[in-house]
Amino acid sequence: MISEQIVLPYLWRRYLSLLRALVGAACLWVVLAFTGVNPFTWAILIAVVIVYSLVSIVWRWPERFDKLDVFNLILDVSIFLLCVALGNEQTFWLSAVAALYLFLAMATMQDWRDVLLTTVLSLGFAVSVDPPNADKLQPLLLILGMFGCVVALQKQSLLERLSGASRQAVLYRSQAGQAREAERERIAADFHDGPLQSFISVQMRLEIVRRMLERNHDAGMEELRQLREICDRQVTEVRTFVRSMRPVELDGAGLAAALRSTVGFFQKDSGIPATFKAGVSAMHDDLEANVEILQIVREALNNVRKHSNASGVAVALSREQGQIHIGVEDDGMGFPFAGAFSLDELELLQIGPRSIMQRTRSLNGEMTLTSRPGRGSELKIRLPL
Repeated sequence: MISEQIVLPYLWRRYLSLLRALVGAACLWVVLAFTGVNPFTWAILIAVVIVYSLVSIVWRWPERFDKLDVFNLILDVSIFLLCVALGNEQTFWLSAVAALYLFLAMATMQDWRDVLLTTVLSLGFAVSVDPPNADKLQPLLLILGMFGCVVALQKQSLLERLSGASRQAVLYRSQAGQAREAERERIAADFHDGPLQSFISVQMRLEIVRRMLERNHDAGMEELRQLREICDRQVTEVRTFVRSMRPVELDGAGLAAALRSTVGFFQKDSGIPATFKAGVSAMHDDLEANVEILQIVREALNNVRKHSNASGVAVALSREQGQIHIGVEDDGMGFPFAGAFSLDELELLQIGPRSIMQRTRSLNGEMTLTSRPGRGSELKIRLPL
């Protein structure tokens, strides 16, 4: 019902109520002017329909009363059958207008099965009553019934697509919320392990400087000079941390160009020599940059800067057999463990760079981490195109 209200807005229901009132008024005029039957009973019934339709235009309580549109359907069918039963050669136009309104309302408000059933019943009624214009009315009912079924089927298809899109939107919002929470946790962990620890270290060293200045002025000044160097390094580290938190700016660049820029910024900020090499197949423009891939490389380089004490790092990009291959290798201290481990093994043992592992898993990729304690480490990631 919610989807129907989206496809068929409030104003459309008001228009249908207005048309129902006009058809009812025309039917009332025909009953009073062109028929020889006692008009009192028919006039009362049609007047009730007109009043109900006019009230539906102004107030919405009829919609709350008839949520499934069953009452409206009964009224519309009754008005149409009454027009057919009381019609003559001069009032065929009224039967035609009533039929057009009936199938227009049903096609937009009811299921296609209801349209088909009403078409069969209307044709059966026209055959049994045999009004003066039956030869014109029956083909008209058949055409309108076919048209109504087609419109109702198309409406049902649109509603199903709308419902699927709504569910997909809910799923995307949920995934976006989970991604935000995961990113917040990652940022909090990075800040705790990086700048916060350095600030705590500076705070402790300041206390040491204060005590040394009280006992030995020269030694305290030397400690103060070393503390200034630490603060300079901390400023560089904070700048790098802030840069890593900024959204990746793609600007329509390909993946190779974006990674080359990322490696260049890393070398400038950290002072660690870094190289980037892309294979021939990975240099094509059709290999578009991906925010998640760039973030993986940025985090890998950031880990090298913070933990490896490396004197150089190399980043490689290639494309083989429908996969993107990314490699990050350094000559630093390596991880506390030794050997080569796959993504499943790293998750099972709960070791390795957790954030990179999560991003690789979200991209349906594969990952191999090789650690050589004291001689560096190598990270290899394979992602589907």
